[in-house]
Amino acid sequence: MPVISQRLQLALGELTVTQEGSKEASIVVKKEAKQAAKADKGANQSGSSDGFSAGDFLKGTQEELGKVVWPTRQQLISESAAVILMVGLSATLIYLVDKLFGWASRQVF
Repeated sequence: MPVISQRLQLALGELTVTQEGSKEASIVVKKEAKQAAKADKGANQSGSSDGFSAGDFLKGTQEELGKVVWPTRQQLISESAAVILMVGLSATLIYLVDKLFGWASRQVF
């Protein structure tokens, strides 16, 4: 998390500097951002070989699942029924088209 917030601060610094109109300061901020990215890359390589942490992964997964809006029972039933109906109609249409082409090919050959 600190790496991301550091990059965000650099990006925001670049925005405020460019709003003031100073191109030189903008270049300095961009150089600092590149240096921070290089430092982040080096820190990731020296910390662990693959950069994966099971604890961070599980924590992130739990946070994302907390953001999920789960459907109500009624929504689940109605949307499932709609999917089953559409699959049935599609299968029936494919069956009928197949029978039509089969009949037509028997008439020709």
